[in-house]
Amino acid sequence: MSPRVFVTRCIPQCGLEKLEESVDCRVWPGAMPPAPDELLEHASGCEGLVTLLSDRMDGDVMDAIGSQLKVIANYAVGYNNIDVNAATERGIRVGNTPGVLTEATADIAVGLVLAAARSFGEGLANVADRQWRTWEPMGFIGQDLRERTVGIIGFGRIGQAIARRLRFGWNMQVLYFSRSAKPEIDAELGSRRVELDELLQSSDFISVNTSLTPETHHLINAAALAQMRPHAVLVNTARGEVVDQDALYEALREGRIFAAGLDVTTPEPLADDSPLRELSNSLILPHIGSATHDSRNAMSDIAAENVLAGLRGEPLPHGVN
Repeated sequence: MSPRVFVTRCIPQCGLEKLEESVDCRVWPGAMPPAPDELLEHASGCEGLVTLLSDRMDGDVMDAIGSQLKVIANYAVGYNNIDVNAATERGIRVGNTPGVLTEATADIAVGLVLAAARSFGEGLANVADRQWRTWEPMGFIGQDLRERTVGIIGFGRIGQAIARRLRFGWNMQVLYFSRSAKPEIDAELGSRRVELDELLQSSDFISVNTSLTPETHHLINAAALAQMRPHAVLVNTARGEVVDQDALYEALREGRIFAAGLDVTTPEPLADDSPLRELSNSLILPHIGSATHDSRNAMSDIAAENVLAGLRGEPLPHGVN
């Protein structure tokens, strides 16, 4: 009998076809993620899972699925939805899909920098609401990008890709806050590693690209926002929980920073009554950082390869434990 694998959402066909060649692959058919009880109903007895960030996988869930579970492949580069320690204790391999979404996510981050800095959200709403009456010499005034300073929080693959775009596209100076210096990148970009306080105080644009950990939860809080320049633009393409959204709302509402561009929020989707939805200087996207054909197909392939390796008892091509 073929191993059973449950895929918690429909993902690109290339990965599903790889799985269907070797396993009994079942895909959740709904447009919305399965509720916890629905996930358990369909995953019970499975040896492999392909999960999304919306699927909470803790020790209790793993135990409820059964001791036969061998591998969980997250269809994402992040994996904060999975209790990796609990998986390791149970002998369950965990994989992710790093690298293949770097360029697509960097493009979205730079797009948000440009859109938030130049008031795209306010301008688009003006046209959509039939408010456009004339060319306005004092309307929709934004921030210049050329030869400004960008501060990047988290200087891994995506942070470096953003830095290259802004350095070579707009001749920006690059500061970064990271656990370690990147001398090769510094030589290429003229970038400089600094402490977080200096980055916040010196940057015209701030891009959040760090992973979510207990140390980075609400790293951008009221105190951090208070250090930013009044014309600063904050962009977050990492995880919503890195930014204290209540504090961000107050800073935007009071004009203490110029604008924010968010591709990630807490929760996702953002609550209907979230005040961030109502601000003209708050530009919010529905978590589309990796949403290109190439990136999503590559993620699907990697997730399938991770599952198949785990079922064979082999190290995952992209394992995290």
